[in-house]
Amino acid sequence: MEGEVTNRDVAERLALMDRLLEVAGEDRHRAAAYARAARQIERLPLTVAGLDEEALTRIPGIGVRIAGQIREIVERGSFQELDELQATVPGSVVELLDIPGVGPRTLHVLWKELGILTIDDLEAAVRGRRLRGTRGFGAKREEAIGKAIRRYREREDVMSRSEADALLKRVAAHLPGVEWVVAGGYRRGAATIDEVEVVAIGSGEDISLHGDRVKVRFTGTERFGTALLCATGSAGFLARLGEEAGAQGYRLEPGGLVDLRSGRIQTFESEEDIFEFLGMEAIPPELREDRGEVELAFRHALPELVEISDLRGDFHSHTTASDGHQSLEDVAAVGDAMGYEYIAITDHSSRVSVEALARQRAGIERVNRRHTCQLLAGSEVDIRSDGSLGYPDRVLADLDLVIASVHSGLDQDEDILTRRVLGAMENEHVDIIGHPTGRLIGRRPPYAIDLDRVIEHAAVTGTALEINASPHRLDLEDIYIWRAKKRGVKLAAGTDAHRVAEFSNIRYGIMMARRGWCTPDDLVNTLTLSELLEWLS
Repeated sequence: MEGEVTNRDVAERLALMDRLLEVAGEDRHRAAAYARAARQIERLPLTVAGLDEEALTRIPGIGVRIAGQIREIVERGSFQELDELQATVPGSVVELLDIPGVGPRTLHVLWKELGILTIDDLEAAVRGRRLRGTRGFGAKREEAIGKAIRRYREREDVMSRSEADALLKRVAAHLPGVEWVVAGGYRRGAATIDEVEVVAIGSGEDISLHGDRVKVRFTGTERFGTALLCATGSAGFLARLGEEAGAQGYRLEPGGLVDLRSGRIQTFESEEDIFEFLGMEAIPPELREDRGEVELAFRHALPELVEISDLRGDFHSHTTASDGHQSLEDVAAVGDAMGYEYIAITDHSSRVSVEALARQRAGIERVNRRHTCQLLAGSEVDIRSDGSLGYPDRVLADLDLVIASVHSGLDQDEDILTRRVLGAMENEHVDIIGHPTGRLIGRRPPYAIDLDRVIEHAAVTGTALEINASPHRLDLEDIYIWRAKKRGVKLAAGTDAHRVAEFSNIRYGIMMARRGWCTPDDLVNTLTLSELLEWLS
C-alpha cells in the first residue's frame, strides 16, 4: 500500500485526529500538534510514504509518536489511536462540523452539555432557544447558527461540479459497453447540480443510480438527437424552441418532431440535425437558458464563445509563501505543460510581509529564466473591513498584477460592503476584483453586495471582474458575467489554485464564461503577454 498513499492522505488523517481531539475535549496542545504536523506534511516537496520513522522525526513538528502513526497510515490507511477515538465520537456529531460556524470546540459543548448528536437535535435546540443559556453562547450566536443550519439544509442535496464529476466516473461502471452522454444542468454548465441526467443508447428501461442522484434515460440511435436536446435544455428554452417548432407545424418531443397535420414523427440522430431541419444555427448547450439565443440562432447570429484553447494564462494562484502547497518552480512547470504564456502569483497579503514579497519577486525573476511560461509578480490583496487595502500603494505599484478581494467583514450590510469594493476599484493599482460575491458553494452564501453597482463602476474604472474557477466558488455567476459583458467590463478567469492539480479547474471558469455569452475578446486571459502587460499598465 505504501506507493499508493499521498502526502494529502496522511495530512487528512492527522487533521481528522486534531478535530476529533478537540470535539472530545482533549488537551488543546496535543490537538494542535496534529494540526501542525498535518500542515507540515502537506507542504513537503517529497513524499512521506518513502520515509522511515527516523527520517520523519527530522521534519519540523513531527515527533517520535506522530512519526510512528504516519508509518501506520502509510501501511494501512489509518492509525490505532485515531481508530479508537473515532469509535468514541458518533459519526453524526462529526458531520456537524460541516455547518459554518460550528467548530470542534463549539461542537464539544453542544455534544457534551446539551446532548446534541444530529443536525435535527441542533435545529431543535436553536428553535427552543437552549443555546443562548449555555456558556460561550448568546442570542446573537444562536441566531447565526440557526441561519447556518438553514443554509446547510438548502444546499445539502445540491452537488457541486466536482461532486458531479466524481459521480459520473462511477456511472461508467453501471453502463459497460453502452454509449451515453450527460445532459441536464450539468451539460449546460450550471454551477450546482440537483440531479445528474444521462441519455444512453439502448433498449433498456430508464433507471436511477447512486441513491436517485443519477437518472439514466434510454433511447434508440435514430431518436438520440431529440432525446438529448429535450434532456439538456432548460424549461424556458424548450418552451421557446417548442413555439418555433409549432410555428413550422411540428411538436417537439423526446422521440422526435411530430408533424401536427399527419402525426408522423421525424427522428434525428443528432442535435445538429434538428437545428438544421428547423433552419437554425446550432445552439451550444451553455446558452440554452431562454435569454434570446433561439431568436439569434434563426438569424445565425450567435456569439463565437470562448474556448479553453483561446487562453494564454491564469491570473490567480497561491504558493507555499501563503496558504498554497506548490512552489514557484511547480507553477512555472505546470504553465509550460499547459502551453501558457503567463501565470500570476497572487499570494495573500495577510500572510506575506512586504519583505517576503520582495524576496518572492526576486525568486520569480530567477524561475522565469528557466521557463517558457512567465510568472507575474502579483498579490491577492485584502479589502479590509474599513475599506483599506492590505498593502500600501508604494508596494502595490511595484507588482505586475493586483487582485483585490474581500475576506473579512462578510456580515456587513450591503451598502458598506459594496462601497468597500467600489473604493478598491478606485485605486489605480487594482487590476481585478477577486471572487466578487465571496460564496463557497454548499458552505457559505454570497455576502450582501450590489453587483449591478460593482459592474457599473468596473465599466468606469476599467477594473476586471474575476470568474473564479474553483469548483467550490464559481464566482461570478453567469447572469452577472452576462451583464458585465454587456457593459463592456473585462472578465479574468482564475483557478485560485493552491495545488498543481487545481490548474485544470480552469475548465470550470471557461464553462461559466460561456454561460455568460463570453467571446475570446471578453476575457483578459486571451491577451498575449505583451498585450497583457500593456493592459496592466
